[in-house]
Amino acid sequence: MKLKSLATLAIVSILAIMVINGTPEVSAYVPISSISNQGPYVDYVDFKVITNQAQRVTALQAGMIDMDTSFFDSSYYNTLVSDPDIGVYSAPRNGYGQITINCREYPLNISALRRAFAYAYNKTEVAVDGFGGFAQDHDSLVPITSSWCVEDQFAYHYYGADAITGNAILDAAGFAVDGISGYRNAPNGSAFDITIEYASSSPTLGGLVAQAAVDALTSLQIDAHAQATDFNDYVSRLDNHGDYDMIFYASQFYSNDVDWLAYEYWSAYANTPYQNPSNFANTTYDSYRNQLLYGTTYQEVFDASAEMQQILQYNVPRLVVYENTYLQGYRTDQFTGYVEDMGRYISGPWTMRKIHNLDGSLGGTVSVGIALDPDSFNIFTTNSAYSAAILANLYSSLYQYGPDMAPRPDLAENLLVETHAINPAVPSGHTRYTIDIIQNATWSDGTPLTAQDVAYTFTYEKESYAYGNPAGTDLSHLVSVSTPTTYRVVLEFDIESYWQFSDFAFDYILPYHIFSGIAYSAWASWDPVFSDPQVTSGPFIFTSYTPGEYYEIGKNPFYYYPPPNPAPVIESAQDLTYEVGTTGHQITWQVSDDNPLLYTIIRDSDPTPVASNVWDGSDITLNVDGLAVGTYNYTLFLADYSSNIVFSSIIVTVTPASSSSTTTTTNTTTTSGTGGFPLNSNLLLLAVGSVAVIAVVIVLISKFRPS
Repeated sequence: MKLKSLATLAIVSILAIMVINGTPEVSAYVPISSISNQGPYVDYVDFKVITNQAQRVTALQAGMIDMDTSFFDSSYYNTLVSDPDIGVYSAPRNGYGQITINCREYPLNISALRRAFAYAYNKTEVAVDGFGGFAQDHDSLVPITSSWCVEDQFAYHYYGADAITGNAILDAAGFAVDGISGYRNAPNGSAFDITIEYASSSPTLGGLVAQAAVDALTSLQIDAHAQATDFNDYVSRLDNHGDYDMIFYASQFYSNDVDWLAYEYWSAYANTPYQNPSNFANTTYDSYRNQLLYGTTYQEVFDASAEMQQILQYNVPRLVVYENTYLQGYRTDQFTGYVEDMGRYISGPWTMRKIHNLDGSLGGTVSVGIALDPDSFNIFTTNSAYSAAILANLYSSLYQYGPDMAPRPDLAENLLVETHAINPAVPSGHTRYTIDIIQNATWSDGTPLTAQDVAYTFTYEKESYAYGNPAGTDLSHLVSVSTPTTYRVVLEFDIESYWQFSDFAFDYILPYHIFSGIAYSAWASWDPVFSDPQVTSGPFIFTSYTPGEYYEIGKNPFYYYPPPNPAPVIESAQDLTYEVGTTGHQITWQVSDDNPLLYTIIRDSDPTPVASNVWDGSDITLNVDGLAVGTYNYTLFLADYSSNIVFSSIIVTVTPASSSSTTTTTNTTTTSGTGGFPLNSNLLLLAVGSVAVIAVVIVLISKFRPS
């Protein structure tokens, strides 16, 4: 029971203490430390389609939109920052612009060609000309904002144009220059050319990046040209492994995890729809996949991810061409409460939850610019950042990423994680997650949201994976789903993995009463909003739209407000003094809580608990007989199922024996006082005691910390 209780304390505690420090300087922001699940406060959010960046900037200046989901070109920076009614948010992008290369087509399937192209490409020029210096050179396919990125460990980089090295690589690989055309032929003697596609909606940046690619290939004596293409057209080809040479687009990440490395470039997915769009295949890369996915320690996972980044750096299935600073404008003359979001920036779902009128009143409509029409509102098929920006406001999940990228409970109320070492009833090698969900969540059609919905979501994703649904990718090791009560779901996986929590915790929950009528094979044809009614449970619901013009979401009248659960109460205890050699001395803490979980008692600075067990809410007594002469500090830590943790300390003093000392009974109890104090992370590490459990806590902190 001790191992179970300590490990549980580690899991529960870590969710309570992970918040980012610091207070934003701009008064329009909501401090991250004050973020809660409550809201929204406005009535509507109107996403307006404005495809031209200059027009979006003009709309922002004129007050036609309050913010823009896209980042603006640095050439607008001085104009916007000088406007007294406009604020400018800047943050390193958790993503990058990149050129995806078709590693399946000859001769692009030869890594020497891709590597030569990478050397010849002028990233520095793109950073300066495209972003006015608000960008940096970057190579790793893990963003620089991520703690997993090993950019600084690479022995070489593809930053500036180095056509000399590129041409030498091609010469050695047999790409001979044709004496008539002046262009290189493939090693088999055949002529070839390369087309670099970019979105027609991005003529300035996309055109710049594509032309830089043409320049790089031309410097290598390769026939190349740029081509503006409809974004949705080439995304469809990428999704379905269609025909292309090179395609430029931006990649965005919404978490700090890197388990996606096991899927995005896995050889087995080179022909799987919605997976591995570069068609990359490499057996050495694949050999690190199991270590990345199934390692249980931070070091195991980090080492695997580092090796995989090195392999990608050498083979270049994608070339990162810039990692820019995200610049977004937002108006400050009508609304306040904008939230700095490390994953979705100033126009993310936390802003939509917290934004409100300057005078504090409720209501109003927030207008948000989006650069393109959403492609779909099917959460399984969409690849559009603009669809994602809307969907993030509509759905609930067990946990959600907070503005600091740390997990925050959404539907989940309690979480218990067990392995065989913790609970012998769990099969060896398995991990069992028991999740209690809140009991006041409701679907937008008035149907209660229960554990049945949660269980069916993961069942649907896993079963539809056989029909190509990429949502089931992370659930291949899910072996059972059960609902022992109306509001409790149990998930069991046949592995122990560092990433397992992230593989399910943030998935959007689906309504059972809707999806039980949608066949597993029909996952891709499900089309909410555009044809079928959309039933969701998030803070907003879909209200109206006109394709090509606007998409409006409104405040969900059924949205739940998780009730705050108070922390455990510890009445302050009196210090205790007794003579050495006497007996019958004990401390009794008078404690109470509405959902107790665990207690731990430590003495002085010794990290090994003197007592630790499951707590049922009753008073806690500790015998302190047998101490040598001296002074001792006993600290009680209490944790409840709401992730509240408090502590209280008393001093026990043992004096030398007097000639008249006899055995006495001393019972120090608590008296009316102010209660316990919030637990900080340093005290947590001391409280949980054993080296094994401290390691669990450190690993979890490393996993969930902001990048």
